[in-house]
Amino acid sequence: MKRQSFEIEAAEALLDVGVSLPFLKIPFTRRAIRLTMKRPCLGNLIRISRLYLQMGVTYAQMEKFDKDEELQFVALHGGRISKMVALSVCRGAISGTLFAGLLAWLIRWFMPNEYLQAANKKFITLMGTRSFMSIIDSVEAANPMKPRKSQPRNAKKGS
Repeated sequence: MKRQSFEIEAAEALLDVGVSLPFLKIPFTRRAIRLTMKRPCLGNLIRISRLYLQMGVTYAQMEKFDKDEELQFVALHGGRISKMVALSVCRGAISGTLFAGLLAWLIRWFMPNEYLQAANKKFITLMGTRSFMSIIDSVEAANPMKPRKSQPRNAKKGS
């Protein structure tokens, strides 16, 4: 049980710090411009989830791909993958709407494919609904329509 909680905490820390990806190599130098993928805001998380579900492929299926299936997957869903990465870089409501499409195009043309695939696989495994569990639990506890256990149930109802 402790190992699982440690892994969850490590994933949470990685999402908060972000994953740095090489984006564009500067010619005649060893330097590269890097993008940092961080935990998306709720609006972008919904957009990313929608894009992921439109692909119709689970993470377990992606792990079992051979080279031909991987190439076919990239040909069919490369635009969605780059848009998912772009939405995790452009995290705001306005920047996600205005710049994610342009950044997705730049990612498709300038980021090496192996980094894009690795970022997609890693980020899909780290994102989930764990952060909403406490919110959902507190909303459920505060639900005014739910009978309270501390209130006695009377046989007679009404006034």
